[in-house]
Order: sequence, then C-alpha cells, then structure tokens
Amino acid sequence: MTFGPRSPNVTKLVIEAPRIAQIRQPGQFVIVRLGPGAERIPLTIADADPAEGTITLIIQSVGKSTADLVDLRPGDAITDVAGPLGRPTDLIERGHAVCVGGGVGTAVILPIAQELGRRGVRVTSVIGGRSREWVILEPELAAAGEVVTCTDDGSYGRPGFVTQALEDVLKAGGVDAVYAVGPVPMMRAVSELTRPFGVPTLVSLNAIMVDGTGMCGGCRVSVDGKTRYACVDGPEFDGHQVDFRQLSDRLTTYRTFEQGALERREACRVPAMAAALIHAEEATEGAAR
Repeated sequence: MTFGPRSPNVTKLVIEAPRIAQIRQPGQFVIVRLGPGAERIPLTIADADPAEGTITLIIQSVGKSTADLVDLRPGDAITDVAGPLGRPTDLIERGHAVCVGGGVGTAVILPIAQELGRRGVRVTSVIGGRSREWVILEPELAAAGEVVTCTDDGSYGRPGFVTQALEDVLKAGGVDAVYAVGPVPMMRAVSELTRPFGVPTLVSLNAIMVDGTGMCGGCRVSVDGKTRYACVDGPEFDGHQVDFRQLSDRLTTYRTFEQGALERREACRVPAMAAALIHAEEATEGAAR
C-alpha cells in the first residue's frame, strides 16, 4: 500500500489487489474492512494497474472508519478488500459526454472519463471544490479530454459551482450524456438541470452499504417509484428517476452513531499522542546526557 498527494482530508491509497485489478470496470467498487470487527466501507475503484496488480482508492476522511484507513502507513495491511462489486457504468460509444465531479466524486468520474476517451468519445470533465486545494485529479482527467475547473471561492479556475459551468456546456448543444458524481445535492441539481435538455444523466448513489450483495437492504433507493439496491442494481442510476429526498434521509440514518464513534476515537488519540510526546522528550534528554 502506498500513498499519494493529499488534499485536505482526502487521501489516495494504492493497494495490492491483483485479481481485482485485472477485471474491474468503470463504476465498480470494492468493500474494504480494515480489521476484525471494523466497519465495511464501500469505495469506488478510481484507477487500476493490471500489470502492477494494484487498485487506487481515493478516500475522504469523514468518520472514524475512514480516519482509521487514512492513518495507515505504507506497508500496512487491510484485512478484506472485496470486489469488484456493482454494475459497470453504461457508457456511450460515440458523441460528446460530460463528466461532472464534485469534491471527492471526481475520483469516481476519472475511470469513466478515461474509458470514454479510449472509445473515441469526446469528453468534457467539469470538476469543482470549495477552493483550490480541494480540486483533485485535474491532470489525469486532462489526459482524457477538456477539463473545466470550478471553485466556490474563485481561488482557482472558474468561480462558482459545477452546475453553472455545466449549464453553459449544455446550452452550447451537442451533449449526448452526462455522468455526475458528488454530494447528493449536487447530483440532484445536475439531474434537474439536464432534464429540460433531454440529456441522459447517470448518477452514482453513495447510499449506505453493509454487505455489498443486496441481502441487508441498507442501500435501498427509490428509482422510478421502484425499490432498487445500490450495491447490486447500481451504484449508478438514471438521475431523472431517482428519489433524492428519500436518499438524503437515508444517508442520515447512522449519523449520530458515527459522530459518537469519531468522538471516542479522538478522545483515545489525545492521551496516546501525549504519551508519545513524553516518550520522545525523555529519549531526547537521555541521548543528551
């Protein structure tokens, strides 16, 4: 396992998983379990190197389990990496595709944009972040086509939201498909924006997943009035048919529990860090004597 450059609380992990690297396709994910009793975390495969036998995961540290993952050091091990899971992205074969990534969702559109580019599809990637340091994977996406970069505070690229840049692209015409991944409000806004243009829009639903096989029912979502399971029927669905309000409600199910787990983790870290500092100071004083 090796680590790449970091944005604030965003980390790239390169993991040895040769069998997954050989067969993964854009849109698919793995479920990672750091150790016995740890939470099962669904993470989209951002990239893979079959020759090296590695897969790349981009992780945003937002809770205890993801914080534990990004605290790993090169050479550490992860107990379980199960995958590839989910249905591959339904990609167009020709025309013009726009890939919209918000924050760490940019990591999910990367393999989509790369494969579209390999097929000869014209690719425009619209990516954004709160400020310059939150914009990720711009050079990698530029290798697949045009990139429009947006920042909320105007510190880099175009000032404003990705939806504003997307609207300009849509008004120019000739867009055959939109692939959008990011926070639920962003994907909802993109879907509403593309609806009057009649442009097919796929969104990746970061719903709650536990087993990744559809048996637990934790990732159920409503699509076109029917119950679907993000882990086996998705994770990508027609954005014009997703019930985003229900999805937003479901994503808050374990928020209180997760906050408590994170607070307990931080409470344990403070004494440990203090002990480490004392140990380091004593070692320095001993060496001086």
